[in-house]
Amino acid sequence: MVSVAVFLAAVQLGREVAGYGNIEQLSDYIDRIGTPQKDVIIKSDAPDTLLLEKHADYIASYGSKKDDYEYCMSEYLRMSGIYWGLTVMDLMGQLHRMNREEILTFIKSCQHECGGISASIGHDPHLLYTLSAVQILTLYDSINVIDVNKVVEYVQSLQKEDGSFAGDIWGEIDTRFSFCAVATLALLGKLDAINVEKAIEFVLSCMNFDGGFGCRPGSESHAGQIYCCTGFLAITNQLHQVNSDLLGWWLCERQLPSGGLNGRPEKLPDVCYSWWVLASLKIIGRLHWIDREKLRNFILACQDEETGGFADRPGDMASISDIHIIVSVLLCITSMVQSYSRHRNGWYFQVLL
Repeated sequence: MVSVAVFLAAVQLGREVAGYGNIEQLSDYIDRIGTPQKDVIIKSDAPDTLLLEKHADYIASYGSKKDDYEYCMSEYLRMSGIYWGLTVMDLMGQLHRMNREEILTFIKSCQHECGGISASIGHDPHLLYTLSAVQILTLYDSINVIDVNKVVEYVQSLQKEDGSFAGDIWGEIDTRFSFCAVATLALLGKLDAINVEKAIEFVLSCMNFDGGFGCRPGSESHAGQIYCCTGFLAITNQLHQVNSDLLGWWLCERQLPSGGLNGRPEKLPDVCYSWWVLASLKIIGRLHWIDREKLRNFILACQDEETGGFADRPGDMASISDIHIIVSVLLCITSMVQSYSRHRNGWYFQVLL
């Protein structure tokens, strides 16, 4: 049954449509009422400078507040949260403020008999958190804290016949996991432990007509998946398989009038896509195709001036999941950071800035 409110709205719409004398006027009217707001407005009093000290304090205090609601609710991604925090603290020259020994002990406690590593103690192992743990240990030059051979066996066990990777024993297939697999093994110097050729075939099968990539063959292009797939192809020396101009154009179209970036067409901007889009453009050599100044202004407006941290959009609540990638992006586009590399077993892990 149609509600009274819906019926009255339809009657009003009919009256308004009847008032248009020609098809052009009617078309303009429909465009106005049918196109939802897909951007945000940045207020004139929004932050316009990078509050590095506040962000450092925000991260340093995060782990000490173990009874906080946000801390408890983020347990399912704790390992990645630690990686995000350490990365930005390292970029800001504040890594010494983090409890190294506590973090290393935590990682060791999260490795399971199968070799995989979980987000937190008592959780199931997953490729996402296995990569985060290996990245942390690489940052600390302490990879021997875990059983490396077991990690390699775990990653091997998740590759399927078509070259794809499941995220864990439950079998979800996603190009994110293809990236996690090769990034983990590359950092360990064990990339030859998997069928790289089949893995490449699968990722390329997820390329779309618009130049982008989806999570599986036939899935919609998405900025997060594009980062994973271009990163995968960079590690496996297959970037020549990408149409950089076509993909670069798709990525640049993600920038909205506010300067922010969305992950796919017809979506609101989200500060996290500043990394996924910008890093992808960097990988394919098209970083200069977007308006960096407008992006910078959007990102700065997402800061929480009281607590530190970044929100997904101006005015929203700050989150630990956004801060490391956003500081990385800001340091990049304001030329405040120097690129560096870390060497381990012949693999150079470059921070994509």
